[in-house]
Amino acid sequence: MEEKQITLQIDGHFITVPEGSTILEAACKIGINIPTLCHIDLKGTCIKNNPASCRICVVEVAGRRNLAPACATRCTEGMVVKTSTLRVMNARKVVAELILSDHPNDCLTCPKCGNCELQTLALRFNIREMPFNGGELSPRKREVTSSIVRNMDKCIFCRRCESVCNDVQTVGALGAIRRGFNTTIAPAFDRMMKDSECTYCGQCVAVCPVGALTERDYTNRLLDDLADPDKIVIVQTAPAVRAALGEEFGLPPGTLVTGKMVYALRELGFDYVFDTDFAADLTIMEEGSEILNRLTRYLDGDKSVRLPILTSCCPAWVNFFEHHFPDMLDIPSTARSPQQMFGSIAKSYWAEKMGIPREKLVVVSIMPCLAKKYECDRDEFKVNGVPDVDYSISTRELARLIKRANIGFTLVLDSPFDNPMGESTGAGVIFGTTGGVMEAALRSVYEIYTGQPLKNVNFEQVRGLSGVRRATIDLNGFELKVGIAHGLGNARHLLEDIRNGHNEYHVIEIMACPGGCIGGGGQPLHHGNSDVLYARANALYREDANKPLRKSHDNPYIQKLYEEYLGKPLGEKSEMLLHTHYFNKSID
Repeated sequence: MEEKQITLQIDGHFITVPEGSTILEAACKIGINIPTLCHIDLKGTCIKNNPASCRICVVEVAGRRNLAPACATRCTEGMVVKTSTLRVMNARKVVAELILSDHPNDCLTCPKCGNCELQTLALRFNIREMPFNGGELSPRKREVTSSIVRNMDKCIFCRRCESVCNDVQTVGALGAIRRGFNTTIAPAFDRMMKDSECTYCGQCVAVCPVGALTERDYTNRLLDDLADPDKIVIVQTAPAVRAALGEEFGLPPGTLVTGKMVYALRELGFDYVFDTDFAADLTIMEEGSEILNRLTRYLDGDKSVRLPILTSCCPAWVNFFEHHFPDMLDIPSTARSPQQMFGSIAKSYWAEKMGIPREKLVVVSIMPCLAKKYECDRDEFKVNGVPDVDYSISTRELARLIKRANIGFTLVLDSPFDNPMGESTGAGVIFGTTGGVMEAALRSVYEIYTGQPLKNVNFEQVRGLSGVRRATIDLNGFELKVGIAHGLGNARHLLEDIRNGHNEYHVIEIMACPGGCIGGGGQPLHHGNSDVLYARANALYREDANKPLRKSHDNPYIQKLYEEYLGKPLGEKSEMLLHTHYFNKSID
């Protein structure tokens, strides 16, 4: 059925839009910028919980006495809208001044300084004096976790974080509590985030317009380590970082900056620059072997086999099922994430080969994800209290550090990774996008299971940005049913189906963030723009296509690692260094 269209007038311009469109959406289509703080385009709609909470986007509508919030007012046939009258400009300025009256003035030391939407509006509205100053500020909590810093003194109640946490991710860790002057956004019963269902996915940080929710910054600690002559500091870089880092330097989304990134990391002073893609190939060896082991036993009639097997590379996703599905902890793969496999191998196999004492080695990771910061700090990934990966910094933090070091990023030459842990296949590269882990696993599982070489390594049927995707793969007569989900809301639907016995899958890949790691909470801000996500994903597929080796089990350095040190996948040493276990974290 054809969608009904309506025509309206905005600032003298006629525009036709689908029925149900908001004034804000219509204005955007013709390039008219209406300022807003609470609105963000999630699932193609305005904030569900509390639309028009900031009132910054008010406009005049002919025939209406009061000003209308553009983000929550639907267009009607013949509507006449004015977005820049004196009445509108004055109203927006007063609203911004009222918000600022209950906001700290420590802008110079705020983590969002220079990238704060409230600060930008204050400049746009030419606010140079504070007519409402002098009152008491609302008393709110501050909290520093391993991943996220929560400073609710700076909260402006736009409720973007609440929307993304509840409506998109379905985690339910944030909401409005108390009333009146003491109202705040917090976990239930005013718990700290570390005691809540929070998965540290960082999507709340990615949408926060001010400095109320920011990532825990480790760059000062890193600079201290790099300056310490008694430490050997090495770095690993996740695949999604190379597809987004360039955006922080004015390059178009999807620009691959792998070589420039490596050069910049050397300039910063790292002793060795390695690639997490190496550990992604290692992950496929372990996780792929686990898939084959369960499938073989299942086909042999072993009724104790738990299927589907779920991928375990994403720490926010792991945290999610530990909190919300503790009755299913035996279903996911026990393989560690590539970040943690890298740290474990770096501080055992590589350190031994190089003659470096574990206590002198500092392993740093560059990740698109804020949950990786939390993952480093999990006790099961420590040996005698020393983490396998000491700490993680985000793509945004790396960009700030490169700028701080005055490195002309767009001008530098490409530089290669160090070996052996810098060598990877195309399968390791595509780990950074939704469907990538599944495709990488299928390339190896197919060849090992069938004993036949793949004629085409591209499994196009698992690619794309649909929230949930399904595919059937022919393994020489056996139909392997796979599922892919990105975003924790979609993951919840899949897991509830499994819990209720409506299960048709053998293997499922889940990533916590929209688009997978390319849309991680530590990436350059994209606010759900699917064009940006597609560009980043396509960049990874291009790098995959240009790799001489595209299947994880063909990586010669991975083969050598097993020959010299690990023995075999799922062997005793592999289980000790490369696998983990899960915990019941449900909250009553």
